[in-house]
Amino acid sequence: MDTTTTLLVIAAVVAAALLAVAVGLLVRLVRARRTLRRAGLPTGPRWVFWGAVAYLLLPTDLLPDPVYLDDIGVLLLALRSLRTAGPLPRETGGS
Repeated sequence: MDTTTTLLVIAAVVAAALLAVAVGLLVRLVRARRTLRRAGLPTGPRWVFWGAVAYLLLPTDLLPDPVYLDDIGVLLLALRSLRTAGPLPRETGGS
């Protein structure tokens, strides 16, 4: 393999890994919102959730789509806002 092919393969692997992280965070975001709603707890502003989902799905990004770092950041911020809207998780362990 020549250098160009090697670089393209590495770039494709990195892009696939970042996409997997972004999809994993999207799944966590949806599960967290669903769990909070089932428990009757506030989930924060709806626009945060739907904005994060739309940002991941829409082709217009701050960075080109093969680089999912901005998408991951938006999903992390939305997940954080959902977690702060609900109660703090109880600590487990011996006390």
